[in-house]
Amino acid sequence: MDRNSYKNKNYRNYRNDQKRSVKKLDMRKNEEFNYMLGTIVRDLPESVRGALRGGIYSIMSKQGTREARDFIVKKKNDGVITEDMEKNLLDLIYAYSKYR
Repeated sequence: MDRNSYKNKNYRNYRNDQKRSVKKLDMRKNEEFNYMLGTIVRDLPESVRGALRGGIYSIMSKQGTREARDFIVKKKNDGVITEDMEKNLLDLIYAYSKYR
């Protein structure tokens, strides 16, 4: 290849694998999110409560709200949480999320 073949494109800033931003947990509000999450699931047994909180928090911060929503719906279908708790959790994850 000669030197001029790269002339028309700026390869330093060119990315083929650009990802689209995903709605995830707003990390500036993660302490408040954790507190609110704890208040919603406080009626569950301690072993279930910890696993549920950890799962929701990690999915929200790493994957996104869509995956967290699927996780919550799955837990409701499994009978781990009630329908009212599912509604509160879904409202919470949408309230504390932003595109990043």
